[in-house]
Amino acid sequence: MYKNLRWKFLVTAMVAVIAIWAFMPPKQKIKLGLDLQGGLELIYRVETDAALKIETDTTSEQLGEALKGAGITVGGIKVRDLTSFEVNGVPPASDSQFRTLADQTAGGSFSRDAGDTAGSYIFNMKPNVVVNRRSEAVTQAITTIERRINELGVSEPLVAPYGSAGDQIIIQLPGLKDMNQAKQVIRSTAILEIKLVEGEAPDEASLLAPHGGKVPDDMQVVPGSSGVKGDTGTSYYLVRKIAAITGRDLKNASPTLDENNLPAVKFTLNNDGVAKFTRVTGENVGRQLAIILDNKVESAPRIEGRIAQSEARITGTFTQQEAQTLSLILRSGALPAPLTPQGQSEVGPTLGADSIRAGVLASVVGLVAVTIFMLGYYKLAGINAFVSVALNLIILLGFMAYLGAVMTLPGIAGFVLTIGMGVDSNVLIFERIREELDNKRPARQAVATGFDRVFITIIDTHVSSLISAAFLFQFGTGPIRGFATTLFFGLLSNVFTAVFVSRTLFEFMLSRRTAGSQQQQQLSI
Repeated sequence: MYKNLRWKFLVTAMVAVIAIWAFMPPKQKIKLGLDLQGGLELIYRVETDAALKIETDTTSEQLGEALKGAGITVGGIKVRDLTSFEVNGVPPASDSQFRTLADQTAGGSFSRDAGDTAGSYIFNMKPNVVVNRRSEAVTQAITTIERRINELGVSEPLVAPYGSAGDQIIIQLPGLKDMNQAKQVIRSTAILEIKLVEGEAPDEASLLAPHGGKVPDDMQVVPGSSGVKGDTGTSYYLVRKIAAITGRDLKNASPTLDENNLPAVKFTLNNDGVAKFTRVTGENVGRQLAIILDNKVESAPRIEGRIAQSEARITGTFTQQEAQTLSLILRSGALPAPLTPQGQSEVGPTLGADSIRAGVLASVVGLVAVTIFMLGYYKLAGINAFVSVALNLIILLGFMAYLGAVMTLPGIAGFVLTIGMGVDSNVLIFERIREELDNKRPARQAVATGFDRVFITIIDTHVSSLISAAFLFQFGTGPIRGFATTLFFGLLSNVFTAVFVSRTLFEFMLSRRTAGSQQQQQLSI
């Protein structure tokens, strides 16, 4: 009897049991993709022009603040278009200091050119910055949406670039049925800002009367709730353009209850946010601090004293669901630019169930057809091929379930391809053994030589295919990645079953024969 045959059977049995344990029961252990489980698919375009406009507005405002801090008074700062702004009325005596401050504040992203009149300068966003900001807006939108969807508990969502324009995103949400909730979570910008209040009035005219009816250049008007209990009317707030605290200073956010036991949102600031909050509250005791969410004042509490803590709270007319959704969005960060819907579809679970049945039927029919052929052509050795391929599929399912890989319709096609790869490997082995038997080699020697000489060929072909699968997974999206996943795991399991399991079965068959050189030759293949 062959040495070590017992432990080889033990290893094979353990691998099979572990694989079966990993994917049983299949409905709970194997994750299904959108095409098999059903769910939602949405396509959005990222308004990258808005990202450029935000960059231009922010830089122009920062330059204005820097000039004010340096005591330089200019005629005005005006945004010309998406990527340029103009500064007029720079005093000749301060021209050198202005250029130094301008280069420090805007020089990284904008080029500075002389304007049409004396004392004027035009700042244009650099071409490479324009390209980078557009690309960054799409990348940041994908990252933000992924964080939001992951907190919804969706199994293996897909958020990826889409189309050739470079500004579209495809979002697939397997198992999710509520289209409105998905849209709300995905598209909400949730831009949080905390700004000092310069004035409050029930209408804009009264608010701007002390300023000659015009909004000062360094301020803006924001509507919001009056802050008076029971008053559902709208108040208008004159606030500074530059925010004291923004959503970037947030570390966490969670739903809570206010002092009236009503839903609210508690947020925690990071170290930089705490430092800013401490400074602004210490310097502005007695003034109002507006908490602005998506350009609406949710509350405007009065600063009673210096606050040196990391936690704050947003109160308002929230429902419990709104407070939870707002917390989720704040935790994931604000979108860098608005999203415009380009298409949406809902995949029903019935279509997915039909696809699964068709895929399983195709796999079973393929396995049966291959087994019949192998039995007819290689006689009893065909049983080895059947066991090898069947165990290959079991191990593949175990891999998919254990690692949490998603099964898709192209993935089922990968299953059928795995059957073909398993058969191909066994054919190479069987033909090599036949050659050795035709050369009058003893059966045991023929089997050993056949496996040893084919081993390198199998490794070579499988490594080449693994590299292809890795590239498909890395650079493909959606269906291509699903196919690559199944192909990758199928290749790994096929090496084990074709080389180790099939050889063990051959050795077992030969060990059952009576010792003797003549009878060792009686190997049907």
